[in-house]
Amino acid sequence: MELGISTFVETTPDIKTGETISHAQRLREVVEEIVLADKVGLDVFGVGEHHRQDYAASSPAVVLAAAASQTKRIRLTSAVTVLSSADPVRAFQDFATLDGLSNGRAEIMAGRGSFIESFPLFGYDLNDYDELFEEKLDLLLQLQQSERVTWSGKHRPAIQNLGVYPRPVQNPLPIWIGSGGNQESVIRAGLLGLPLVLAIIGGNPLQFAPLVELYYKAAEHGGHDPLKLQVASHSHGFIAEDVVTAADTFFPSTQQAMNTLARERGWGVYTRSSFDAARSFEGALYVGDPETVAKKIIHLRKYVGITRFMLHVPVGSMPHEDVMKAIELFGKETAPRVREEVFRWETSQ
Repeated sequence: MELGISTFVETTPDIKTGETISHAQRLREVVEEIVLADKVGLDVFGVGEHHRQDYAASSPAVVLAAAASQTKRIRLTSAVTVLSSADPVRAFQDFATLDGLSNGRAEIMAGRGSFIESFPLFGYDLNDYDELFEEKLDLLLQLQQSERVTWSGKHRPAIQNLGVYPRPVQNPLPIWIGSGGNQESVIRAGLLGLPLVLAIIGGNPLQFAPLVELYYKAAEHGGHDPLKLQVASHSHGFIAEDVVTAADTFFPSTQQAMNTLARERGWGVYTRSSFDAARSFEGALYVGDPETVAKKIIHLRKYVGITRFMLHVPVGSMPHEDVMKAIELFGKETAPRVREEVFRWETSQ
């Protein structure tokens, strides 16, 4: 069971002061968070790609590279790389560079992204949303498998027997598929034999169990060994010394961020009652003291089949010291509980 952190490097106004920190400050903070996550023994850290004012990280590989030389063990991944509007060659080169700097700790999490601002920014038509991802994933996987590539498609100039450099330390460089729970994307990942990341951010996490089963069935159908594949969860959460402090600290920024999205997308208002329901044992928020969060992660491993759990913190903008404390508690207190129980359970199975 791998355990880690993911972040979108948000820069929304502070709830108490109304002030918004600069992109530069937040970027420096997240590097400190990655370094701490490595120090306390977490396995992976993911940085999301966005191209709007309230998110500071448009280039996850650059952010992760800033932390690569300051860390020793932690794996460094995008969360996600918006492949539909990216150049797969450049994305591969960026993460191959990161892989060299980190001596083999880089990963790409490829996805369509939950926002659309990158499409007009880079000159793509949203009508080609699905076609772009499928075509660019095909090229990215060819780059993963071969130093020299011959490829042609509809939305990018062809490549005729050209080498792509630098080559990564890892062979192959890991490529994960990020999914919000769409059956088609789950099946595609399984058929291709690629590890899968599910965004479990609402409802009852146990509802994702059939998708995990579908993924493994697709993998078997594609001739892949399910025992060699991983399924990760990307889930919002926060850890403090006690449950009440965790909930009261995490709620304000989460409410602000969720209601900003609600206004943009026509969702219902996010209330404290919605928040409290989601942090119940059956909910998708992993908020509480170290033991409470550990129990929920263990439950997810046993009944959904998740083999990597990524705690997404913060949601919105929180004081840096609160995020650092949550990471410390996750690594020092929650992670050992999870690893011990999961090892015991897997051994018994």
